[in-house]
Amino acid sequence: MPELPDITVYIEALRPRVVSQVLEHACVTSPFLLRTVDPPIEEAQGKTVIDVRRLGKRIVLCLTDDLFLVLHLMIAGRLRWLARGAKPPGKIALAAFDFPTGTLVLTEASPKKRASLHLVRGEAALRDLDPGGLDVLATDRAEFDRVLRRENHTLKRALTDPRAFSGIGNAYSDEILHAARLSPIALTSKLTDAEIARLHVATQSTLTHWIDELRRQFGDRFPGPGEITAFRPDFAVHGRYGQPCPVCGTAVQRIRYAENETNYCPRCQTDGRVLADRSLSRLLRDDWPRSVEQLEAE
Repeated sequence: MPELPDITVYIEALRPRVVSQVLEHACVTSPFLLRTVDPPIEEAQGKTVIDVRRLGKRIVLCLTDDLFLVLHLMIAGRLRWLARGAKPPGKIALAAFDFPTGTLVLTEASPKKRASLHLVRGEAALRDLDPGGLDVLATDRAEFDRVLRRENHTLKRALTDPRAFSGIGNAYSDEILHAARLSPIALTSKLTDAEIARLHVATQSTLTHWIDELRRQFGDRFPGPGEITAFRPDFAVHGRYGQPCPVCGTAVQRIRYAENETNYCPRCQTDGRVLADRSLSRLLRDDWPRSVEQLEAE
């Protein structure tokens, strides 16, 4: 799922292309995409884009007449920028928005159609779509501490809760926790002040690093197919199961659950303890390694 750094570069690529431009035509081809009926999507046509904003993991095209087009890419949704008249990419194209400068296409390369589009009128209706998470790049440690301790959850769950923190998902939470040298299953209620301070710094520095890195990678061009991804070769742990941790060289481990996977370094983050995988550890029982030493002895 595109997260804060990815959404940021999408927005920065969109602004020079669509701000002050008229949305000439909006075509929604998927019956699963559009989640609102009033106002009708046709009402957005002929309106001028006055800004592009981020709302959590959503992208908001702000139009004249107090209208807002809100795109939520979910896991497999991506954006493409095409020249006017170019053919959208086959069955994965869910919607196309024509501007004088080009066409914005929303795609979803998954049979599970989870991406969404809302057209709402007014700031109050837009706020109803906001989960309310804290903007971690614009907050001090005291506010970060307050929100983190508000409920008792594992760190992984707390960081990825959109009601707590805005724009952080599975991939960047792994990278943040590795940078902070904290276990993904540590409970927020048991963190020390020093650990929270470390987590606050790691959250801001990790997200800022990746925003800067993606800006450097894309420059002025629009991200192409496959370039907005949750699996980057320069990540420290996310998506790198079995590969060496760049800090200590220990093999990166994982916890798998549903469709998600948490990656971590047992030496840097869990004091050498290998965390139980909910499915595999039950299968292996006594054969499941409990420590780095047991893991490396196999």
